Amino acid sequence: MTLAKLIIAAAWVNGEVTHDEVNSLKDLLFHLKDLTARDWSELEIYLDSPIHTAERNRLVAELQAAINSPQDKALALMALNEMIEADGEVTEEERVVAQEIEAAIEAVDVSIFGQMGRLMRGPLRRRQQVFAEPHNRELYMEDFLRNRIYFQVRRRLDLGEVELDLPQEDLRKLSLAGGLMARVAHVDREVTESEFSAMVDALRKDWGLAREAATFVTEIALSEFGAELDHYRLNREFFTATSEQERVRFMDALFAVAKADGEISHRETEEIRLISLGLKLTHQQFIQAKLRAKQ
Repeated sequence: MTLAKLIIAAAWVNGEVTHDEVNSLKDLLFHLKDLTARDWSELEIYLDSPIHTAERNRLVAELQAAINSPQDKALALMALNEMIEADGEVTEEERVVAQEIEAAIEAVDVSIFGQMGRLMRGPLRRRQQVFAEPHNRELYMEDFLRNRIYFQVRRRLDLGEVELDLPQEDLRKLSLAGGLMARVAHVDREVTESEFSAMVDALRKDWGLAREAATFVTEIALSEFGAELDHYRLNREFFTATSEQERVRFMDALFAVAKADGEISHRETEEIRLISLGLKLTHQQFIQAKLRAKQ
């Protein structure tokens, strides 16, 4: 698995992962035994967004620790070369990174003495990594599976893209809210500037976010909306995280997004009705929110 993650890291060097590179990864994984659904999820986290230098270096160190034989070393080098050349064009940046990884792999001592040394140093290295280094993204696995928007918000906050001084539970809640509003905005498959602004305004009003922070969350919510976003789980998680009063008030935010273009369509109304059912609000509460939006 560490080899597969590092191969993905190498593919991300030029800022994107091509279909040929994904197919090359699948060819590699075909030779791995007992690959579980959770293993695939771990790899999807790495395919989801670019892997930066510090994280790639941690993966290199983990792979070095996992190589125990000349066969392991040969497999790692072969897989690296296949991935780098998968799309038929090797950029200078890809070549430089590939050479760095190749040198790190070649440097591993697979003699019996080298293996004994790694065995003795392993526990100390792992302890040092826990206390001294940032963690790999597997620690966000549950968020990746349960709240994809929060996963992206958390990751990008850790990269220092924006400052957002909120408790984690509030951050999860507003990420869920962003996802539900994105459902309404995406009903007609085109998000307008007015709908975008309505989402930003709702996050500012209900969570007291600065415009920059609200815009940041809105952009992620809209970009993450798609087939991978579990609508049922969004509803369930938001229901669990909020009070009935908060959910009733949130209906106004959903209708504000729907109304942003001047009128509320039947499809938008139906989408909000389905959300209200998922949030276990009564039909009367839904109708009252609808009437408030028309005033």
